[in-house]
Amino acid sequence: MSKNIILTHQEIEHKIRRIAYQIYETFVDEEEIVIAGIASNGYIFAKKIATALEAISPIKVSICKVQINKQNPQLPIETSLTQQEYANKGLILVDDVLNSGTTLIYAVRHFIDVPLKKFKTAVLVDRNHKKYPVKADFKGISLSTSLLEHVQVVFDEDGSSHAYLS
Repeated sequence: MSKNIILTHQEIEHKIRRIAYQIYETFVDEEEIVIAGIASNGYIFAKKIATALEAISPIKVSICKVQINKQNPQLPIETSLTQQEYANKGLILVDDVLNSGTTLIYAVRHFIDVPLKKFKTAVLVDRNHKKYPVKADFKGISLSTSLLEHVQVVFDEDGSSHAYLS
């Protein structure tokens, strides 16, 4: 299988900054927000967005790691923050790729049991192959692909990143 690079490291960094500005515009009146990243790449992406957001705004950002079984999303979801820590705050749920929407919709379902001021979603790549009525409020790129193609986002330990289609 060949790899077609769809986002370079520099392009991903630009998308992160743009999404951070969009989040700031949306949550400008908030003192504190929670960015919840779906493990593992969504969590890495969430941390990068949080860093970019903290550099441009006075908003206090809390990071939440969301553990979901992607093969069996009906199983209980675990979060690194308690419900009390994200209740009555603005929350952005983050993942790297929005494929069918299964992971995102089950994660959304988990968070709507708690009162939130505002609830938004963010993804780096939106594939447009959704089975569920879920959308990304903030997205790096929309990509129409065939169902046979696979989008992979790579966040290397040395800080570099890229996304490719295989």
